[in-house]
Amino acid sequence: MIAAGLLVSTGPANDGIGVPFLLSTGGTWRARARGGERVAEQSPEIASGVPAPRVRPEAVELTDVVDPTDARQTLLDLATTAAGIGTFDWDLATGLLEWDERMRQLFGYDEDAFGRSIEAFNDRLHPEDLPRVGLLLQQAIDTCGDYEAEYRVILPGGSTRWIAARGRALCDERGVTNRVLGAAWDVTSHHEAQDSLARILENMAVGFFTVDRSWVFTRVNAEGERILAAHRSDLLGQNVWQRFPAAVGSLFEVHYRHAVAIGEPVSFDAYYPEPLDIWVEVRAVPTAEGLSVYFLDITERRRLQERVEHRAGRERLLSRIGEQLDRTLDPGAAAQRLARLVVPDLADWSVVTLVDDERGAGSRRGLRNAGSFHIDPAMRPVAEAYAHNRLTALTDDAIIVRAVESDEVQLIERDATTRGLAMLAPGLVRESFSVLAPEAVAVIPLPGSSGPVGLLTLANGRDRGPFGDDDLEIARQIAGRAGLALDAARLFRQQQTLAETLQRSMFTAPPEPDHLQVVVRYLAASQAAQVGGDWYDAFLEPDGATVLAIGDVVGHDARAAAHMGQIRTILRALGADQSYSPAELLRHTDRVMETLQVETAATAVVARLEQSASQARRGLTVLRWANAGHPPPFVINPNGSVALLQTAKADLLLGVRPDTDRLESEVILDRDSVVLLYTDGLVERRDQDLDEGLRRLHRTLEQLAGSDLDDLCDELLARLVPESPDDDVAIVAVRLHPQDKPRPAEAGPNRIPPNVPVAPPVIPQPN
Repeated sequence: MIAAGLLVSTGPANDGIGVPFLLSTGGTWRARARGGERVAEQSPEIASGVPAPRVRPEAVELTDVVDPTDARQTLLDLATTAAGIGTFDWDLATGLLEWDERMRQLFGYDEDAFGRSIEAFNDRLHPEDLPRVGLLLQQAIDTCGDYEAEYRVILPGGSTRWIAARGRALCDERGVTNRVLGAAWDVTSHHEAQDSLARILENMAVGFFTVDRSWVFTRVNAEGERILAAHRSDLLGQNVWQRFPAAVGSLFEVHYRHAVAIGEPVSFDAYYPEPLDIWVEVRAVPTAEGLSVYFLDITERRRLQERVEHRAGRERLLSRIGEQLDRTLDPGAAAQRLARLVVPDLADWSVVTLVDDERGAGSRRGLRNAGSFHIDPAMRPVAEAYAHNRLTALTDDAIIVRAVESDEVQLIERDATTRGLAMLAPGLVRESFSVLAPEAVAVIPLPGSSGPVGLLTLANGRDRGPFGDDDLEIARQIAGRAGLALDAARLFRQQQTLAETLQRSMFTAPPEPDHLQVVVRYLAASQAAQVGGDWYDAFLEPDGATVLAIGDVVGHDARAAAHMGQIRTILRALGADQSYSPAELLRHTDRVMETLQVETAATAVVARLEQSASQARRGLTVLRWANAGHPPPFVINPNGSVALLQTAKADLLLGVRPDTDRLESEVILDRDSVVLLYTDGLVERRDQDLDEGLRRLHRTLEQLAGSDLDDLCDELLARLVPESPDDDVAIVAVRLHPQDKPRPAEAGPNRIPPNVPVAPPVIPQPN
């Protein structure tokens, strides 16, 4: 405090009354006048700038000097009052405990009821908190240190209030605590919010746990205990990586550490193996204390999703198998596709066995292996060798035999290698089976309209294990779908064979005149039981000339086939009876069709190979032809060039106008030339028009020039006709071998009718 002897400078004393003055020490003071006394000179304690004009010679009493700490105390009082903070002062020497009014309010005391002792404090403390708070106070007293605690007080009405307190123990010069000063405030709302949050976390249907920065469990809720299969007492204080070692290096550790590193929440799904064996949906949220983890058990949802996806995959497999098998009408190709399609979705390896049409179902003698496939490329040759030879090594009690005889699924669920070896005769098949080493085998009949059309053998190795009920169910469905497809292919083949046999029976073998090689080909359309309207012919006219004919009746059904037979017979009979030119032969055919009321239209090309003695000596042959709206013939010259025998104007089809004039053309050919006649199935299809087809045929003939005639015809069909042709294809090809040399062996024997003159020997004309 400032001494009373401090003076102000001269001037009216009242000028400075009530005005705060700053001291050189930083303090302030206010002056009040006391009359009758003179003032001395200003004390050096007073700072400059004090408002002090001249004063009357009156004495001034210096009082109410405020120290800086007093100003801070004033501010502190205002702040604590506004914040609702109470203060306490506990004198340890006297035991007197002083509380301000706010402190008494916090503890539910009025001024009279408060006993001003530590006992009054203890009386209000919650019994559960009393030992802990007493210990904290004693620690502060013993160490002359700070005191900090949160505790509950029980108010007179029985309600509970949460109090937060902070204080400091003060020591004398000997280091002995003599006072404890501090403050306290109400934190009930904070604890109620925490309690509410704790109840929510504890009772929510989502697992929750927290770990500190050392990855030690600090909190686990009830659902977390259930999912983690451990009581919180066994988890709290434990390191998460040590408690759950399978999480180390897994998605859990990767994502947890990533969330902490970036300071942002991370969400993911992950699987934890045995003993938990669960799928969880996780959200990891980094906090100042460590990491909070929310996790939901989605095992059932995941398994349901897997079942749905598994079933959808099986449905896609079933659809894909049906689609693939429907694309071919070749049972062998269908069997090979089936063997590939079921691996690996249904089994590790498979074999498809077909029932021979001629021997029928119900007997092992009617079986033939048609396809196999193994998931391991290195094992495919072994599986193929086993499949190719296994039927010869089967014993009578083999499950394959039982399956075909009973038309029922046969199953070896476990130890199939040992049991299967007992069903095989000693030899290479047993050795192959031993190498394949199946753990489980299932043989499923492929049902047809009149019994099984084949068998599907499925095998799993030890890693995959036995077949489940779902596997066998989808296998039966696949077998049903495959059986229908194979049965349809079998019926198609039977009907197609019948149709081709009928149609081929209408054609006769071509003649083999001297030094002419005639080759014919006929390929039926892929549609079953429809005899087409394509036809061809080659015969000798009475004068010895060779006639080539090819045509196509409009339509593709039994009616078209009947008309085809009529037209071919008319043309052949007319040509065999009289030596007509190509144009004349077409005109006479047209007229006979009208007379016989063959009501159809047909395209045709008739060509005649003729030769004078002079032309024979020079190695030349005349080709005359007439075209009734048919694709034009081609010629391959000896030098490999290719010519299209196309006229400027195409004649009308047969059956349109019988009296039409027919144009006839001719070309002189060198020996060793090739003449090709064909139907439109060779050059036309849905994705290719006639012009493009002719250009493609032209290029192909150039590539095949010089080939053997049989090879040329086969290559044309292989290169130009799709696997399942929409239309029939007929080909007539003639090679003019040199006449001054012996007939080549590939031309076959020389065969001509007995009433046709034999061509005289040719003596080449000297150059």
